[in-house]
Amino acid sequence: MSKILVIDDEKSIRNTLKEILEYEKFSVDLAENGAEGIEKFNDEDYDVVLLDIKMPEMDGIEVLEKITETGKDVQVIMISGHGNIDTAVGAIKKGAYDFIEKPLDLNRMLITIRNAMDKSTLITETKVLKKKVSKAYDMIGESEGIKQVKDMIERVAPTDARILITGDNGTGKELVARWLHEKSKRADAPFIEVNCAAIPSELIESELFGHEKGAFTSAIKQRKGKFEQADGGTIFLDEIGDMSLSAQAKVLRALQENKISRVGSDKDINVNVRILAATNKNLRKEIDNAQFREDLYHRLSVILINVPNLNERLEDIPLLADHFNRTICEEYGTPPREITKDAIEELKKINWTGNIREFRNVLERLVILCEQKITGKDVKTFAMPISK
Repeated sequence: MSKILVIDDEKSIRNTLKEILEYEKFSVDLAENGAEGIEKFNDEDYDVVLLDIKMPEMDGIEVLEKITETGKDVQVIMISGHGNIDTAVGAIKKGAYDFIEKPLDLNRMLITIRNAMDKSTLITETKVLKKKVSKAYDMIGESEGIKQVKDMIERVAPTDARILITGDNGTGKELVARWLHEKSKRADAPFIEVNCAAIPSELIESELFGHEKGAFTSAIKQRKGKFEQADGGTIFLDEIGDMSLSAQAKVLRALQENKISRVGSDKDINVNVRILAATNKNLRKEIDNAQFREDLYHRLSVILINVPNLNERLEDIPLLADHFNRTICEEYGTPPREITKDAIEELKKINWTGNIREFRNVLERLVILCEQKITGKDVKTFAMPISK
């Protein structure tokens, strides 16, 4: 049952609201002043607060500020008397959901309450969804190498510094990029990922910067590129070492001037994006071989984060095994398997050329093929490493 707190110094209004709201199947608590209202608010969880603005000693604006400071997800509807409309509008700017003018229109009040509850539900669902997404991108490990990566993320994520993430395939470079975005000031803006290796060289400029209608044969309509889509947020250029030299030149201009131009257009478009890049290549060697622009490298590598491979962090295997065991079994709707100590030791002996990506695949294979317990013998039988 949804719970409502009514804070109003007029007894007749409190009682009338309680009677109507309880008839509508709400649970209702009453407070006759701001101090009592705050005390009850701190002791209980409410879905909606109906708060009078004009009250003695502590007015509704002060109460609203204290409610907002708690950080609780509750919608506050202000009750405003004649002549207090400006104050009510100011209250909305301070976080109130809406205001209702006295004398109360009960139908409007009920509609406003239900709309406020819908908003609360949406906020809760969004937070649950974000937690699920964050869980999917957990960074598991306590090895020294991973601790250094986590520490660097905490230090540089709040800035707008450009970051180059290096590491072998499957080590989790995308994971690092996502955490850099989630912990940045741009977290509520788009995170746009571009796999530079997966896009044909002749199409990558259109993919990044967009194109105008008729710019080339298949350009039947105008299209925004990834830079425009990421405006205000973060663009992650994965496998940037595979980008063509012509596209590199345009990316360099975007970094220098915060401007891009669509293919087939001379018009400049201002963009505000943070650029994260990643590669499994040695860009210094690529520069020596004239395959990568040195000026772009220096623009991208304000901060360097190297993600260690799994063979360099074998002490994390017990944590990784437990994590993937639980998440994979949850996906399949089965109880987690017991992983024996000898199974962990056998997992540590494998040469993980595919890193975390390969490790997860092996754990999924073991979960599928082993009914209750995963033993060292099972690892030897089913892991099937390419090399040892």
